[in-house]
Amino acid sequence: MADSSIPKFFEKSREERIDIVGKFSGLSKEEIEILKNSEGGISFDKADKMVENAIGTFSLPLGIATNFRINNKDYLIPMVIEEPSVIAAASKAAKIARIHGGFNVQADESYSIGQIQVVNVDVKRATEKIMKSSKEILEIANTKSKTLSSMGKGAKEVTCREVKTDSGSMLIVEILIDVGDAMGANVTNTMCEALAPMIEKLTEGNVILRILSNYSTRRMVKASAVFDKEAIGGMKVVDNIILSYQFAANDPHRAVTHNKGIMNGIVAVANATGQDIRAIEAAANAYAAHEGKYSSLTKWTKDELGNLVGKIELPMSVGIVGGIINVHPMAKICTKILGVSSAKELAGVIAATGLAQNFSALRALATEGIQKGHMKLHARNIASAAGANQEQIDKIVQKMVKENNISLNRAKELLDQI
Repeated sequence: MADSSIPKFFEKSREERIDIVGKFSGLSKEEIEILKNSEGGISFDKADKMVENAIGTFSLPLGIATNFRINNKDYLIPMVIEEPSVIAAASKAAKIARIHGGFNVQADESYSIGQIQVVNVDVKRATEKIMKSSKEILEIANTKSKTLSSMGKGAKEVTCREVKTDSGSMLIVEILIDVGDAMGANVTNTMCEALAPMIEKLTEGNVILRILSNYSTRRMVKASAVFDKEAIGGMKVVDNIILSYQFAANDPHRAVTHNKGIMNGIVAVANATGQDIRAIEAAANAYAAHEGKYSSLTKWTKDELGNLVGKIELPMSVGIVGGIINVHPMAKICTKILGVSSAKELAGVIAATGLAQNFSALRALATEGIQKGHMKLHARNIASAAGANQEQIDKIVQKMVKENNISLNRAKELLDQI
């Protein structure tokens, strides 16, 4: 079995890293060449077909988090993010989690929720008519995706809800759709729009919106891990991490920053694999407030031996087919590096990465503070901003770290001296 625990991966050259990743993931020569030669994965011609009014492309760093073991399988995790320390922090957390077996994850089936808004309607009477016709509604919806229907997936359930507003009561007809390994936005919207005339006729109301809900509460994912108390730094550190979590759990101002750190991990993997990160973030933040106040997406406790136990739960709407994955070669390669075979598996990997990132942030905050490690890694950016070339950057970083004086002014002074 492939092993994602790679000693001193960060010290290896780019060519050595790509070689390791290529062998781990079974990348072809063509895919390796794309990694080596690409400045972002897509040409302008391809970008021009993806968005309107295109004038260029915009690249972000692609790195690899090591050490991850999830449900007894090892992963190298591609992460696209501009912030220093995130990939290193996730890798360190995964290394500690491996001591007690790594991460355990569970994910729901890939159910998407489509919503059809009906106004100017007798909600009770209309609901009765909708439910009596639910079989026919599902049949019509499923004519819009022969692929899903042939797989035994597609529209599965019809429900109705009343939403009271300043303009009066609205009827919301919701369609539950098994979208398989796709994110499912397009097929959900297509089904909702196809059903609108029938819904309008049945309810004798007026249909306004016909669109999916990104609050994918029927697509939940959970991840958990045990972090060894000695590897963390002892019981005091464990207790301080729990106290730090409790701060976030009970104060929205802290919770927003706490959850932002979680999203550092989640969004980085989602970026790499071509997911809709806006949908993921919107759903996560809505779920953070599902108990009536904005709170932490994670929970931290101790087990009977005093080890730290972390858990995360959130909606996760992702896919491994369709969308940008079909057109972006780097998204395809990153998905291959992960080696995931289903949307459920990808959701679990993303959740585990978010939990790992949260652990590392809390550990840093509860011990030396967030800036020491972060600024050490950020020093290269500062040296570059001062105008240093690659050879000069290494010398300036070493000096600033030794002096514990990591600043743009000091980088400029050292550059002048060189």
